[in-house]
Amino acid sequence: MQDYRNFEPEELAIDPSFQRWKLFNDPKEVDFWQNWLVQNPDKQDLIDKAHQLLRALNGAYAPTTSDRVLLSDREIQHEIQRLHQSLDDTDKPVTKWYRFTPLRYGMAASIVVMLGVFWRYIIHPPCTKNKVDVTYSELITESARPLKEVTNPNAAPRLVSLPDGSTLLLKAGGRISYAEDFQGPIREVYLTGEAFFEVHKDPDRPFFVYAKGLVTKVLGTSFTVQAFENDKQVKVVVKTGKVSVFARNQTELTQQKANSKLGGIVLTPNQQIVFSPTNTSLIKSVVEKPSLLEGIAQSKPFQFKRTPIAEVFATLEKAYGIRIVFDEDVMKSCYLTAALDDEPLFEKLDLITQTINARYEQLDAHIIIDSKGCEP
Repeated sequence: MQDYRNFEPEELAIDPSFQRWKLFNDPKEVDFWQNWLVQNPDKQDLIDKAHQLLRALNGAYAPTTSDRVLLSDREIQHEIQRLHQSLDDTDKPVTKWYRFTPLRYGMAASIVVMLGVFWRYIIHPPCTKNKVDVTYSELITESARPLKEVTNPNAAPRLVSLPDGSTLLLKAGGRISYAEDFQGPIREVYLTGEAFFEVHKDPDRPFFVYAKGLVTKVLGTSFTVQAFENDKQVKVVVKTGKVSVFARNQTELTQQKANSKLGGIVLTPNQQIVFSPTNTSLIKSVVEKPSLLEGIAQSKPFQFKRTPIAEVFATLEKAYGIRIVFDEDVMKSCYLTAALDDEPLFEKLDLITQTINARYEQLDAHIIIDSKGCEP
């Protein structure tokens, strides 16, 4: 299987699988690439650029939808690679000229134009709208409406009430800006620093938090955003409900504003995302100290007496909202007798896995159990 993470946009544009996805909406390829993007959210920019190039290439070679063809021709690939090399020399103006075969004059011209656009975009971004590593000051200047700013120069958190009834605790040194009324189909705030949000539920009017290069979209929930001006990362931690996050991109942002559905990477309680604006990486994981979900704390569900391990893991999943993945057939003879009421989740897992001679690890906000099984 191809390692698409290392592809350049022009390489991806001529990949048959990518073309079947973007040109023909092949169901098998749609499923593959959607799953690939879930696993590689930091490569959305690569997908967007390759799609733009593919549309330009196919527009020159097959102007109508019915004429679309797979552009797997070696000659096209060769021309793309040669032109890309000429544009890679960013210290000098692009002055190299190449001879093109007559068959591909129109295609070559299209490639020149599109790669030139890519070169200008990467080396000389036209504006801050698609800039990922963006400052708080740059963000608030993009607002079309006048904003009210609240700051917290004190050591204690400051409670801020928003126009829709939502509240936030703004930590020391934090700043938040928002319109004095939340008119229109969306609610927007701009943050630098750290704040804990409790958002009033309004499914028809999504709530957006802009913090450096990360956008958080919710309908009504509670969560924390950490986005300090001098830090290289942004973190979002979910306490209740569902939160969606995505790297700041004008196309993606426009699509997300147009509907009330949660897009991007969706987080649930006890999950977090760490975002790096410099390379647009998004790392999803379990929080350091998972807490019991609401309604679980008083029920004392963690007393087991020769309980099948599948029931033990199901109890933990329900209590913490964290998926536990294991091979039920391999572990069908594993049972647990223990009282684990007061231990934090990871201490519970340590005790359980030691007892049944297994081990665990975290992967993409899941707990993965590795076991060779138990003797009957």
